[in-house]
Amino acid sequence: MKTLVIVTHPSMETSVINKRWVEELKKYPEKYTVHELHKAYPDGNIDVEKEQKRVESHGNLVLQFPIYWFNCPPLLKKWLDDVLAYGWAYGSNGGDKFKNRKVALGVSAGIQKGDYSENGRYRYTLEQLLSPFETTFLYCNADYRSSFAFYGTENEPGGNEPGTDDGPPASELEKSAQAYLHFVDNL
Repeated sequence: MKTLVIVTHPSMETSVINKRWVEELKKYPEKYTVHELHKAYPDGNIDVEKEQKRVESHGNLVLQFPIYWFNCPPLLKKWLDDVLAYGWAYGSNGGDKFKNRKVALGVSAGIQKGDYSENGRYRYTLEQLLSPFETTFLYCNADYRSSFAFYGTENEPGGNEPGTDDGPPASELEKSAQAYLHFVDNL
């Protein structure tokens, strides 16, 4: 079965990393379904039944997003709150739609990796900050497979331009796209 990649980026047009990853994923429509939440639901009103059927019709699930105030963008949080319903995603009355389903995260951190450490600027690792996602999917009996992260300068001045002094080198961007596909393929 194909892998469903739910992409949540509030301004994909200005993204570097997430946009490049989506471009790469879309080259292989036989392997991946790329579902962009902001395009599907610009008003923020999520069709829960449609989203649940979408998840059910795929194998693995990857949530792709930029770290947004040390969490996910609000629309993805809403998707999680609405779609992962009792009786469907968890619970004693048939809530097993994630049972043994491989789930992972693909995130762009925007900040240097060293800042995400016990001795770094933010005093927590990215893995620690993402632990609520792991806990959520473990609660739903999913097979949580960790995360793929791109650390960098996406939110710094000039960081939206690959190959500039402030942005990621074009070769680094390309390597990340290939490494991301490898990660998704090997869940």
